[in-house]
Amino acid sequence: AKNSKKVDNLEFSKLLRTKASELGIDPEMLKRSLNVGFSGGEKKRNETLQLLVLDPVLTILDETDSGLDVDALDIVSDGIVGMKNEENSFLVVTHYKKLLDKLRPSKIHILVDGRIVESGGPDLAEKIENNGFESFN
Repeated sequence: AKNSKKVDNLEFSKLLRTKASELGIDPEMLKRSLNVGFSGGEKKRNETLQLLVLDPVLTILDETDSGLDVDALDIVSDGIVGMKNEENSFLVVTHYKKLLDKLRPSKIHILVDGRIVESGGPDLAEKIENNGFESFN
């Protein structure tokens, strides 16, 4: 993490509650064992909370939108967008334009059979939406 200064338990607890509040996570959820009995959406929110607290320089998200309902997708994508700055990078693997619309990436790469076959800006997602992946084979 960029911010590697040590924090005491009280500071950490305050940071955790603040970030959880930003994601709409009920404070009671913070008292539960990690991911025990959590729904898919609750697990994704919890993963996003961990990202907000750790504040990594590089984040790799592999199909983070999988299994999310519309509300959970909004919360998770808003959390990720809120983290974006000039000092960090995200590599997001997805099959869905909806997540790309929410994250507004600066670059999109199309991967087919382990190779990047095309790269471009956000307009590339529109090309996929209109023509599918077959045009990249």
